[in-house]
Amino acid sequence: MSTKATRPAKARPSYRCSECGWETGKWVGRCGECQAWGSVAEAGAPTLRAAAGPVSTPAVPIAQVPITESVARPSGVPELDRVLGGGLVPGAAILLAGEPGVGKSTLLLEVAAQTARARHRTLYVTGEESAAQVRLRADRTGGVHDELFLAAETDLGAVLTHIEDVRPTLLVVDSIQTIGASGVDGVPGGVTQVKEVAAALIRVAKTRNITTMIVGHVTKDGSIAGPRVLEHLVDVVLHFEGERNSRFRMVRAMKNRYGPVDEVGCFDLSSEGISAVTDPTGLFVEHHTQDVAGTCVAVTMEGRRPLLAEVQALLTSSPLERPRRTVSGVESSRVDMVLAVLQRHARLRIAGSDTFVATVGGAKLHDPAADLAIAVAVASSHLGVPAPRGAVAIGEIGLAGELRRVRDLPQRIAEAARLGFQVAVVPRGRALASERGIPSRRMVDGLRVVEVDDVFGALLTLELTPPL
Repeated sequence: MSTKATRPAKARPSYRCSECGWETGKWVGRCGECQAWGSVAEAGAPTLRAAAGPVSTPAVPIAQVPITESVARPSGVPELDRVLGGGLVPGAAILLAGEPGVGKSTLLLEVAAQTARARHRTLYVTGEESAAQVRLRADRTGGVHDELFLAAETDLGAVLTHIEDVRPTLLVVDSIQTIGASGVDGVPGGVTQVKEVAAALIRVAKTRNITTMIVGHVTKDGSIAGPRVLEHLVDVVLHFEGERNSRFRMVRAMKNRYGPVDEVGCFDLSSEGISAVTDPTGLFVEHHTQDVAGTCVAVTMEGRRPLLAEVQALLTSSPLERPRRTVSGVESSRVDMVLAVLQRHARLRIAGSDTFVATVGGAKLHDPAADLAIAVAVASSHLGVPAPRGAVAIGEIGLAGELRRVRDLPQRIAEAARLGFQVAVVPRGRALASERGIPSRRMVDGLRVVEVDDVFGALLTLELTPPL
């Protein structure tokens, strides 16, 4: 009986997307993750096997791990410290992403300059600009300091050498897509290169307790460019956002291992640099000299910060078969819902009107608590009657016309009272059944708070109901 020699199983080829790193067992023309065409190519199978090796530090009971080295220190930019949860943590890797021209480099140069002023050595590595260009911006914003070192490099080995020579407390890399590692396949900014560069920088940050801030690019849909693993490697992911035609900027934490992820920092970007905006309400509220129909102030929450924003509406009779509905700063689907509720439950005949709804100052309202302010502005414009001066409206509207409670209502009311508003219309809290339908009133720091059940009750309180 003859036997045949068994052949070793041939390694099955794998294919990887050069854009996002998605892997598959067979070649496809379009990536199944990022939907990019022609980006899937065969990747070499790994041949190394992990083996036991020496450890850098022995394992100890968790109670014996010192925490003094991980205490946050202020960055010198209070609004950024607010988002980070206290400041810069030694050894932390922070990824700051944003659209081109939003001010990422200006913000990080300000952080680097403030850190240098506190006598902490800082290394700023730029791969997108020359050293002279960064120096000119530092002269304009007052960021020149002896403890701030600047290097224009695009090679990972050179960056690591600079870190070895300077030994900084803070390292800024602008940006990771411009740094390339020799001996690694791909071009700078590719999946393999970004993973290797990020891993090397984070390894140095952890071993030397260097706070590392990395600038990342974004794609056209707003997500961070490069492999998804980049967001998993870093400790903090920040998004820097703002309109090109506005000086107002916001920093949001999408991931934070050292603090909350619901905080927002506000900044003002100008030719002199970037400065913190501790009270941004004035940017989004128009100060009218006389009563104007079609306006109402909403109190929204940006993270844990209450923010007042004015909503404006304009309704005109439409000659078109399908009236136009144009919105700016608010979600069009929520405006459509509010208009339908007003038509059905508030006796407002607005179906044949062109409707325009916008916010003041470029504010973007995603909080459902702005529903009632939109409804009040629409009703005021439709009737041609101004809402009472000094009134704010807070509440989410349901499809049955009811007002739903919103989170952090006491903080919203306190902020409106601090800014001098006189009346706040809010959803009713825990009231007895016999009190249903009757508006209840109470005073909070000089602000009269009126609790109502539904949108019709809110319009009735503000005297914005149509005549019978």
